[in-house]
Formats: sequence, structure tokens, C-alpha cells
Amino acid sequence: MVSGKKDGKKPPVPASEASAPPCAGPDFNPRSPRLKLPPHSCDTHAHIMGPRARYRYSPARIYTPPDCLLSDYLHMLDRLGVERAVLVQPSVYGAGNTVMLEAMKAAGGRLRGVAVVAEDVSDAELKKLDAAGVRGVRVNIVDVKDRKPGTLPMEALSRLARRVAPLGWHMEFLMHADEFPDLDRVLADFPVEIVLGHLGYMNIGQTPEAPGFQALLRLMKTGKAWVKLTGPYRITATPLPYPDTVPFAKALLEANRERVIWGTDWPHVMLKGTMPNDGDLADVLADWIPDPRLREQVLARNPAKLYGF
Repeated sequence: MVSGKKDGKKPPVPASEASAPPCAGPDFNPRSPRLKLPPHSCDTHAHIMGPRARYRYSPARIYTPPDCLLSDYLHMLDRLGVERAVLVQPSVYGAGNTVMLEAMKAAGGRLRGVAVVAEDVSDAELKKLDAAGVRGVRVNIVDVKDRKPGTLPMEALSRLARRVAPLGWHMEFLMHADEFPDLDRVLADFPVEIVLGHLGYMNIGQTPEAPGFQALLRLMKTGKAWVKLTGPYRITATPLPYPDTVPFAKALLEANRERVIWGTDWPHVMLKGTMPNDGDLADVLADWIPDPRLREQVLARNPAKLYGF
């Protein structure tokens, strides 16, 4: 059964729990897309949050979401025709991966995960996460209270990467590529492959010619970096179907079509503009990837390789 009210709205977060600003929830009544997605399609970027009555949010979070539950998410995937998915640990839970891990277990092999771990995480915990279906570790340098634009703690990141490398994991960065014009040089010898979300998460107003985006393209050409076609509303102020994002998507595919994957970014946390319906978001793929054979590679074959489906 899909949770939530029949009108598709969830109750607001109580003021007593809103020590960080509340953010809107997704449209809980997803429409089927006009575009038929290929078999074994994979949503590589989503979050499960709640129920808040059971799981505490991190006091260090910068937003407070409504309940966005596994039942809601699986309903959305089924409406889109998406068979597989990857849950990414949201910042609201810090390094406490319990909600994500329980959702993965409940979904019976349909889901993989990208976890957040502490610097001093034990080898035993890493092996436990790997056995549960985790295939990468996430590093958030954007949605944090003490953000330092244009900087990466390379010593700590490299140390963690060396520890997860034997597991075959990657490291996913939530970062703005345009803030790193030397990204390809900085990460050229990184111990594991890297993944960036939101088409490189360019700051609004940037173009594909931005030095940081060009550095990302160079890194993709070496096979070192993967990029997710997710969250187009995060890099443009234009409404659906987000035409300003098409040149970014095409540049990424031209750089290395074997290193591009797709995701819904459900439940679209901290979205400042109009909340899109996920069926409409899926239809943006027709503009990004008009070739059906290439869509099959991006939505099915590429994620199967990265996440071990």
C-alpha cells in the first residue's frame, strides 16, 4: 500500500522537529511517462527518509524532509517502469545508514546502496555494508553547514578511498564541478573511480564551456569519472523540460557514453521551484538521449556494471 493521503500530500513536519528548515515532499501521485523505459532500467539516485516517528534526523542537517518511505518510492518506480535502483544515503541521517539498509533489505535485491561512513569506520563494518549491497561511499561537500567552496580534503578522502578500494567500491561526490577547474588533475590518481551527480551540479548560470565542466569531461574520457543525469532543476532556473540542461547531457555523453547513468533524484529534496511529477522528469530523457539504443546503455547496462546488478 502506498503511504500518504489520497490527495498526494503528506502532513507537515511538526515545529518541534524542525530545527532545520522544512522542505517540500515529492508528488506522491506519479504519472506513467510517455517514454517507455528499456528493460532493466535503473534509477541510480534516490533517498528514503522516515518514518520520522521512528528514526531521528541528524542535528547537523540543513533541511527537514517529510516522510518519504520505501512504499512511496517503489510505487513511483513501478509507475515509471524502472526495475532496479540505487539508494544514496541522505545528509539528514549523517553516517547512520540504518534507514537505507533496512529499505534495501525489504526490497529483496532490487536495490543497491551508496553509504556515508565515518573516517574511522572499521573494516568489519565496511564488509557488512558490502554484504548488504552497498557499492560506494558518498562524500557531501555542498549541503553542509561549514561549506568551503572549491576545496576537497584530499588526504582524508584518499585514505578512505584506499580502504574501500579492495571492495570494488567507488566514491560519490556531491560537489559543484564548476568550482574545480583542475578537477581532472586533482583526481587523476585517486584510488577509486568517482561519481558526480546532477550533470556535474553546475551552479545556475554556468555553461558547458566552464573550465570545471571541461575538466570533468576530461576526467570522464580517462574512464575515471561517472556522471549521473539527475536533478536538472538544480542547475537551471528554466522550467520543465529544462532545455538549458540538454547541452550538458550531450557533452557528457560525447565525452564517454560508457560513464553516464541516470536517476530520478527522488524525493527532490530542497527543491526551490515547482515540484515536478516523476513521470514528466522521466520524459526529459527523450531530449537528453533521443537514441533508444543509447538510452538502454545509460539506463540499464552502465548502472549494471557500476553497481553490480
